[in-house]
Amino acid sequence: MDEGQLILIDKPLTWTSFDVVKKLKYGCKFKKIGHAGTLDPLATGLLILCTGKMTKQIDSYQAQEKEYTGTLVLGKTTPSVDLETAFDAEFDVSDLTTEAIRAAAQQLTGVIEQIPPIYSAVRVNGERLYERARRGETADKVEGGIKSRTITVSVFEVDAERFPEIDFRIVCSKGTYIRSLVRDLGLLLQNGAYLKALRRTRIGDFRIEDADTVEGFIRKCRPAESLPS
Repeated sequence: MDEGQLILIDKPLTWTSFDVVKKLKYGCKFKKIGHAGTLDPLATGLLILCTGKMTKQIDSYQAQEKEYTGTLVLGKTTPSVDLETAFDAEFDVSDLTTEAIRAAAQQLTGVIEQIPPIYSAVRVNGERLYERARRGETADKVEGGIKSRTITVSVFEVDAERFPEIDFRIVCSKGTYIRSLVRDLGLLLQNGAYLKALRRTRIGDFRIEDADTVEGFIRKCRPAESLPS
């Protein structure tokens, strides 16, 4: 019986989490493999994968606290709240202060209610929200509305040295959408914001420093003679 293993991978930019699963499944000939927590294609960083009997532990890894670093930009918005979609609005940022930005981040810290972004995999009436979004639907047009969820943001640190680009570090619970925090920060400032870059650096006690690249892991799991010359 395959006892399985836990794998830490640094997900590349533009890859989906399923892309990583598929690459390792065929590259290392795993019969059973899954990931413990999706990362958006435009995010990089720590992805936990489990194989064999270890896949039974996926839910417990998904439930662990997560840490992210990244960059948001004030003064513009996109429908997806990141660079997957084109800019749809622009705002004057000349009156924004570092103090106001920090105060807004503080309001988004603690136990809060959060509405997932419409460009997300949340299902409403049996359909993924992103499928509705790509048909041109907006959040206010979703039948029954998008339900809020209770999350915990333990840390929301902001660094405005490169304003209007704001570097941040966020520590949060399972189910937190960083794009929703970025969107809500912009709203609290009566402005707009989008996510420029995002990297997951920790899940529970597992850290990005201990992760392997996809190619590096496949090289380790395959005998030298089976690799192409």
